[in-house]
Amino acid sequence: MISLRSFEPSVISQWPVTKSILSLTNQIAEYRGKQALYQRQIPQVLDTLREHAVIQSTESSNRIEGIVVSTRRFDSLMRHATEPQTRSEAEIAGYRDVLKTIHEHHEHMRLTPSLILQLHRDLMKYTGAGGQWKINDNYIEEITSDGVRRIRFQAVPAWQTPAAIDNLCALFRRARERNEWPDVLLIAAFVLDFLCIHPFADGNGRMARLLTLLLLYQSGYIVGRYISLERVIEDTKEQYYDTLYRSSQGWHEGNHDLVAWFEYFLIMLLEAYHRFEQRVGDVEASQRRGWKKERIIQVVEGFVADFSIADVAELCPGISRPLITRVLNELSRQGVIECIQRGRHARWKRID
Repeated sequence: MISLRSFEPSVISQWPVTKSILSLTNQIAEYRGKQALYQRQIPQVLDTLREHAVIQSTESSNRIEGIVVSTRRFDSLMRHATEPQTRSEAEIAGYRDVLKTIHEHHEHMRLTPSLILQLHRDLMKYTGAGGQWKINDNYIEEITSDGVRRIRFQAVPAWQTPAAIDNLCALFRRARERNEWPDVLLIAAFVLDFLCIHPFADGNGRMARLLTLLLLYQSGYIVGRYISLERVIEDTKEQYYDTLYRSSQGWHEGNHDLVAWFEYFLIMLLEAYHRFEQRVGDVEASQRRGWKKERIIQVVEGFVADFSIADVAELCPGISRPLITRVLNELSRQGVIECIQRGRHARWKRID
């Protein structure tokens, strides 16, 4: 049986939990506790955030890998208004589909090698090259500023990959059942080991980010539904790759240092929660501004005869007259109403 470096007994028993890591997990737990409150109180706000998150996640996760298409084509793909025509478009469409699957069915998706293969098949279905483990050894490389290619990490050999993934899934599930460590640390360690195994010929980074979303979902961290985790990672891409490199050194021997990776992963998740709270406030503020305009329009639509600004103001308590005037002028430009008497005692009427 292949030992999985972060989860084998001699390693997991010595996981480093620094004061910084403990503080980050506590802060994340506090944010997690607010989720149910938001879901009950502001479901319309969350619907708006969810739509943006899907778009940002698909765009950012692919862009991290250098996969980019024009804005027009990207929008069409996200709306299912067109079929992918290039390799890049095929990879974007695949990510879009897997993301939808995870958002809608995460509760019923048990982490197994078969599930990972299925998700990879769907990720790569438009390219026709998914759903199977790598058949050749691979490695993670970098290109230096002077153009020299350098191997940063040698992944698990191809012939060991099926057993490695099988053991990783089993040991992860077992560790979660024992409930000795916060789920968020178990998920971080799983993602690191998955990337060190590098089980596919292509799509490993995107699969790692999709599995991150899935496992966080299943542990009650649903922020990825409303804020793109992939966008947070893209915004810290250099740190992401640097931390992966540092924490993967010595992985094959079980001597790797998890501190840097734990801290990065937790800070990434905490930043997503910070953005979540900020965006909720922004959307709420926008909607609060919007309701005033909607109320004015609603009142205007209710008038049968002509009316004055004072008539509108009487039915719109708490809404300033300058705003009422601006909305009436806007409706006039749109041809909804017309001004029939100008000046201090201006009057308006609807255009039927």
